[in-house]
Amino acid sequence: MRFLFVGDSMTIGRAGDWTWRYRMWRHLEATLPGGYEIVGPRTRLYEPAADAPASDAYADPGFPAPARRHLAGWGEGWLHMAPVIGETVTATGADVLLISLGLIDLGFYTDSDQTHANVRAFVAAARAANPRVRAVLLPVIPNVRAGYDAPFAAECARFNELLAKAVADLDTAASPLLLATIPESYDLGTDTYDGTHPGPSGEHKLAAAFADAMHQAWGLGGPYGQPPEDAQDAQAPQDARVRRFAKVERV
Repeated sequence: MRFLFVGDSMTIGRAGDWTWRYRMWRHLEATLPGGYEIVGPRTRLYEPAADAPASDAYADPGFPAPARRHLAGWGEGWLHMAPVIGETVTATGADVLLISLGLIDLGFYTDSDQTHANVRAFVAAARAANPRVRAVLLPVIPNVRAGYDAPFAAECARFNELLAKAVADLDTAASPLLLATIPESYDLGTDTYDGTHPGPSGEHKLAAAFADAMHQAWGLGGPYGQPPEDAQDAQAPQDARVRRFAKVERV
């Protein structure tokens, strides 16, 4: 099976991150060895100094180049991915899409109704490229801005309701859609390094949300199990980025 990660800054990660993509790769290696491929047109991390996806400095330099592939971008959302997903699925032969989008749309580009329309356009384009494509969609997860911006928090909640409805409406036997569950224990103070972007423990929780959804609904892979050697990095702050939450953090 060919897996394609689709997301914003929480998925691409920045220089020095492990990324939840890395955690998912470790999980796939453990549960589907030899039975999967990670695909996508991009491989790099976001480099703040260049304000561009220009870094190859993953926290684990042993992260294999083919497993680094993705379709994610700092500051990109459903608005940006809907026009390119069809060509990407065609070019990569992706079978399973793991999607974490929405926060950037609602924060900077579109309201919940417009973002919902882009979700539907995205699914239609992906299916036009591969009528049997599967997808797991993660709702907008907790973030620092929702804690002080009530209208934004309301838009996030409304979009998550619309996303759940879209998944229920569009799910088919030929091209199944799953709504992943927001991790109940997700904590902005310990699972992110700035109130938005996941640190090591948050990366594990996001990977688990996707892995457990696929295992429970499709019998694909297995339940998420954090490798023992990752336990220490999941508890530690992510280098010097740990700081007090800024009010606006572009994703």
